[in-house]
Formats: sequence, structure tokens, C-alpha cells
Amino acid sequence: MVAVLLLVAVVADLLAGRAVSPGEVWQVMLGGGDDTTRHIVLRLRLPRMLVALVAGACLGLAGLVLQSALRNPLAGPEVTGVTPGAVLGAVAATGLGLAGWESPAAVVAAACVGGFAGAGLLWVLAGRDRGDPEQTAVHGVLVSAVLAGLTAMVLLVAPGELGSVVQWLVGSTEGRVWEHWHLLWPWALGWAVAACALAGPLTLLRCGDEQAAAVGLATGRARALALVCAVALTAGAVSVVGALGFVGLLVPHVALALFGADLRLGLPGAALLGATVVCGADAVAQGASRLLAAAWDADRLTLPTGAVTTFAGAVLLLVLVRRVPLPRS
Repeated sequence: MVAVLLLVAVVADLLAGRAVSPGEVWQVMLGGGDDTTRHIVLRLRLPRMLVALVAGACLGLAGLVLQSALRNPLAGPEVTGVTPGAVLGAVAATGLGLAGWESPAAVVAAACVGGFAGAGLLWVLAGRDRGDPEQTAVHGVLVSAVLAGLTAMVLLVAPGELGSVVQWLVGSTEGRVWEHWHLLWPWALGWAVAACALAGPLTLLRCGDEQAAAVGLATGRARALALVCAVALTAGAVSVVGALGFVGLLVPHVALALFGADLRLGLPGAALLGATVVCGADAVAQGASRLLAAAWDADRLTLPTGAVTTFAGAVLLLVLVRRVPLPRS
């Protein structure tokens, strides 16, 4: 079922954009079409769709790794300092003129540094309470708030870059080309393989530190390795598409419901679902942008993908909070 949904999302994302009709897209995919149409489909729409797939897979996988390692169903990249740190890195580099959309490699590097810095700050503040889900969640919210405040300060320092910076804050796949894809997929593949290799230790960590230690697992080392993988996956995704809200927080719950508690299936399933969600959200965003532009006669009006994931995620989060109890020490 998930594979079918993924295929539907991929096709919808390729067909949903403006300037080229669905029939013209099919002609290009079959080897036809004029030069302009082929450029739009093969150099703009196709890499955008692939970037959305891989970024979504990274966020879904990172979210399940974080929730398993921290034993907190409401943990996610958005509330553990990882996403805000990566956004701060990208925003600071862009706003201060050190990087920009024309130099994606520099933005990737800056976002990765910021993501690891945010996770490191959480690690330091948590101290001896790193194994306590409640305390870790509290420190994560605090770190995220601090990093968001620093991002706001950067906006004040460089207000002229506000237009490009907003894309990082909301999350967007607009303008993603093959250069972004070539930067993202090797990074994502390597860290995804590393995360899936931790399926056994993560399953034990979900049962609690005492039970995991009883069977010989070095819980501190396993948790540290898992967090490194989650941070790397999140930073890679955020560096290319910005902060897509709620994907890393909510996709893991759906993955566990569909694939069960065995993370050997759950981790790849979370990646597959994350890819489906972000690609589908991008298709919805493009379709909605076309409708809004037609209704308001504004050709440049574009709805960012992050706005779609945030709106849908907020609704699902309200349902989730009512059904999932917070962990108790």
C-alpha cells in the first residue's frame, strides 16, 4: 500500500507544476517534447521531485531514530534542537553572505554544522539526564527556543536577505536542481544505511535502559551513535529543503502502526513514508499554487511545501497528543 501511495505521489508531483501540461510531461518522459518543455521537466521538475523524496526519507528516518533512542513518542528533529540548529546554520550563512541558493554546497556545510551544534547543546544541557525522556524533551524544547531566537537575531542583522531566509524557516523545494540532488543523495544514503544498521540496539533502547543493559548493550554508546545518525540525516535534509514542519515528528508513529515495533522493518518503512509525505505535500503545494495564481491573477504566487506539511502536521499532532501519553519516569 505504501509503495502505491509513493508512486501516486511521484506521478502527482511531476504533473502538478505550472507552465507544462500533464500531457506534455508524458511526452517528455516518453522521449518527445520540445527543448523548452524538456528543460522544465528534466532539469526542474524531476530533480525537485527526487530531492523531495530523499529529504522526506531523511526526516522520517531521523524522527524514528530519535524517538527510539530517547524513548519519547513526542521527540522529533523539530523539538530536539536539530532542525532549529540546521536552520540557524543555513540562515546565518545566507544572511551574512557566506553562502546562498547559488552555492548549495556551502549551505549544506553550514546547515550540517548548525545541526550538530544544536544537538551538541542539547547533549551538554541534558548532562546526566540524557537517559530520562522527560528531561531530555524539556531540554530539547529549551534548546530549540534559544536557536529560534538566534535565527531571529540574524534576520535583524541582515534584513535584506529576508526573502531567501524565509524559505529556510518554512521549508521549500522550489528551485531545487540536479546540483542539490547530487549533494544530498550520497549523504542521505550513507547515513540511512548506518541508521538502519542500528535497528537492533534501537529496539532494545525502546524497552528501557535497564532492560537493554541487562542483555549486554552499552546504552550510552548506542544512544550516542543513534543521535549522530539522526542529526546527520536531519541536517542533510534541512540544508537542501529547509525546515519541513512535523515530518520527523509524526511519520514515525504511522510507520510503527503500519510496520510494527520491529525496527528492522520500521526504519525503512519510516523512510518510505517520509518520502511519500514530502513528495505528496510538494504535489499539493504546486497544485494549490496553480489554483491560487489563477484565482488571484498572480503568476508569482507560490505556496511552499513546508506550509502544507505544517498545516497537516498540526492537525495530526492534536490527535496524537490526545492519544499518546507522555512517558513517565
